[in-house]
Amino acid sequence: MADKSLPTSNSDSIDEALHRLSRKPGVKAWLMLDRTTGAVLKTNGHISSIRPARKTTGSQNSSANPLQIPSSGSFSADVVPSESESEAQAAQELASLVWNFITSAGALVDDMDSDDELKLLRLRMKKQELVIVPEAKYLLVVSHDTPPV
Repeated sequence: MADKSLPTSNSDSIDEALHRLSRKPGVKAWLMLDRTTGAVLKTNGHISSIRPARKTTGSQNSSANPLQIPSSGSFSADVVPSESESEAQAAQELASLVWNFITSAGALVDDMDSDDELKLLRLRMKKQELVIVPEAKYLLVVSHDTPPV
């Protein structure tokens, strides 16, 4: 994905750090989200291996699916999305889930102590772990294999 909002002075060092991160053993994928909107800025890896994109149909109504996913287009019920469209949709859906999670976690921190701030979230599941690092302009979400106990 193209870099949409990072300044060029920091962009090279961020890109190098993300490239090194991608080569770490166990890292499945990462997403970089805009801090203010939750929009996907960059991705790497197979997001659909973390969470496959949900099939979209024209007959779904918004009340049955409370998760609102921003997208630039829609798929009809007769069209099978290509692999890149499926990856993009999976990235948007995961970004929306993470955005809701970090918003809730941030509200919890504010309720506990308004002078404190959220620094890191780790969500460990049976098959993988998500590490979410909020920065000033973006959120970094890294998915990696869960190490054996």
